Amino acid sequence: MPTQVLNRPLSIKDLAAMKRRGEKISCLTAYDASFSALIDQVGIDVLLVGDSLGMCIQGHSTTLPVTVADMVYHVRCVARARRRAWVIADMPFMSCYSKQAAAENAAKLLQEGGAQMVKLEGARVDIIDFLVGQGVPVCGHLGLLPQSINQMGGYGVQGKSTQDAEQIMADAVRLQQAGAKLLVLECVPAELAGDISKELAIPVIGIGAGVGCDGQVLVLYDLLGMSLGNFPRFVKNFLADAKSIPDAFLAYHQAVKQQQFPSKEHSY
Repeated sequence: MPTQVLNRPLSIKDLAAMKRRGEKISCLTAYDASFSALIDQVGIDVLLVGDSLGMCIQGHSTTLPVTVADMVYHVRCVARARRRAWVIADMPFMSCYSKQAAAENAAKLLQEGGAQMVKLEGARVDIIDFLVGQGVPVCGHLGLLPQSINQMGGYGVQGKSTQDAEQIMADAVRLQQAGAKLLVLECVPAELAGDISKELAIPVIGIGAGVGCDGQVLVLYDLLGMSLGNFPRFVKNFLADAKSIPDAFLAYHQAVKQQQFPSKEHSY
């Protein structure tokens, strides 16, 4: 489906409408004003200020050291420069240990940072239900959970067994019922992600989850071939065949819209 060009900031209703009409949603992480402006100008729909900044920007080996203050700072930088894209901010490790803490930290990201939505890892149904009740737009996150890396024991594909796949599907339904308006699926088999995307009314954004999702997200620096570590299978270096960084962003945006990315070689 062709992209519907809007001369105003996107809303969560616009993203839901994109799912209904079969238009794929393009999303990239962003951490500063310069990249935010470039990504926004090529028409990418969603900017995710991810706690992946702990690894990409701060040089940590995991996302765990990232604080709420770190997130507020980077969200503020991104939100200042964007004109059209929807802005989502990650809730960092241990920022949702209680309903009260989650509400206070989400308020900082929205009020001080300028985010339009927060993203929580895991099947935190009670927390999501509470935040939605306070008027906070929430995006869920299932599959590989980087904040739980010490529990999981490594970065690997989730939902490969029948039992695990059924659990992820059930959790996805529960998150939607709790009021989540978006869902990110990370590192799950393409068939499972496609089934979840069909089952849910809300848009499902995949990263390493196949082309059947309603949209795709990549880490900015991975897309540019600038990762400090090994590239996951789902990553494609769009700068390799582009003349400039904006051209790489546009190539990614168009590949998502035209369902050319991810291909089978970038899926599980």
